[in-house]
This record gives sequence, C-alpha cells and structure tokens, in this order.
Amino acid sequence: MGVVNVTPDSFSDGGRWFDTTVAVKHGLHLMSEGADLVDVGGESTRPGASRVDEAEELRRVIPVVKGLASEGVTVSVDTMRARVAEQAVAAGAVLVNDVSGGLADPDMIPAVAAAEVPFVVMHWRGFSESMNSRAVYGDVVAEVIDELRQRMEAVIAGGVAPERVVIDPGLGFAKDAAHDLKLVAHLTELHALGRPLLVAASRKRFLGHVLTGPGAAAPPPARERDAATAAVSALAAQAGAWAVRVHEVRATADAVRVARAVEGAA
Repeated sequence: MGVVNVTPDSFSDGGRWFDTTVAVKHGLHLMSEGADLVDVGGESTRPGASRVDEAEELRRVIPVVKGLASEGVTVSVDTMRARVAEQAVAAGAVLVNDVSGGLADPDMIPAVAAAEVPFVVMHWRGFSESMNSRAVYGDVVAEVIDELRQRMEAVIAGGVAPERVVIDPGLGFAKDAAHDLKLVAHLTELHALGRPLLVAASRKRFLGHVLTGPGAAAPPPARERDAATAAVSALAAQAGAWAVRVHEVRATADAVRVARAVEGAA
C-alpha cells in the first residue's frame, strides 16, 4: 500500500503532493514501483496535529481519488469521516482506511456497511492532540489485541461484514518506541483475531529512535528512514501480514519479495 498524503503538514512529506496533479502523478509512480494499491489521505494524523474541516478534506482527497481511479489504480481512502469515505468510494476508492476504527465519526460504520467495501480497523485511543498521553500499557500486545477485538465486534455489530474487516495494530498511535517494537516482535499473535493484518510502520518515530546512533543529537529525518521501513516490511511479510503501508515502495517491494522467496525455500 503506497501512501499519497494530500496535506501540507504530514510528518514525512508534508506539502510535497498537495497539488492534485502532482499527487496523481505520485500515485502512478508508486504503482510503477510495485504498489498494489494507493492510500490517499487529506488529514495529517501525526502526533499533535490539528484536524482539518470536512470541506477542506473533501477538496484535497476526492479529485486525487478520482484521478487515480480513472487511470486504473486500486485506491483506498485514509479518512476518519463518513462523508469523505462515501464520496471517495463514489469516486472510485475500493477500501476505507480509518485510523480511528470508526470511533471518530458515528456515521462511519453504517456508511462503510452500506458501501460494502473492506474496512481497516486500527487500534486507536484518541485524536492526535492527546494520543501521546494515552501511551500507557501493562502488556501492550495483549491490550492492543483485546481492544482491537472489541472494536471489530462493534464494527461487525454495526453492519460491516466480518470478511471485509482488516486490522491494524496502530504503530505510533498512543504508543512509544518500546511499545511499537514489542508489537512488531509479536505480529503473529495478532492473527488470533482471524482477520487480514495491515502493518503501517513507514518512517515512524520508533524507527528514528532505533536509527539514532550513540551521541547523536536527533533521530534522522523521516525521509531517511526508508531502509529501516523496508526491514519492518520484511518482518511483517514473514509474520504473515496482508499488506504494509509505506511512503517509498521500491525498497519494501524488494524486501517483501526476498521474504517470500526465503519462505518458499524453507
């Protein structure tokens, strides 16, 4: 899953793809690099980010979804708003990726159920402004699995078909670096939920912490974390993930290919 952020303030590439034409071109480039689908989002969910209003999110997202879908690209929409999800599906998106798992907008679950598209349910404890304060766990793996199970049950009870649910442990969302690494180490345990697994580690803070050398003043910037992202992608593939969500596709596509070859030779 290649990422197209149509935002001025994304943590990793804010502003680079803010223009519709440039964003569509970038999505096509990601497909040429090996992406199977392109995830289009118009609202930054980095820690501390403020929300954009619905009209602005629609203005950013819908033309890009429409442009990519018209070129034959398999498109998903990254949104917490039901109206954006509905209009994106109408414009050609075939999957809704909601980092709140339907918690941010009470209309999201019925909208996705009516659209009859796959729905990514991510582990989420609150909006970006406050999520760092919610990174408190006794056993992060057990608690994430338990909270995801509860969310899945609510989504299914709301009308989304069980076979359309995809789960995401929410790396970087209400989690510190140690929590993220623990979850990556235990990805196979998420299969207990019985649903396809999406892993979204790309360029995130915990990778910056891993890459910070002794005496370094600061972690490397987000765009210098693609090799580390590919390493997690290989681990995710080995753990049986359905997909990985990344900003730079080629390195991850190669890493997944190697993981699959090794798996096939075992």
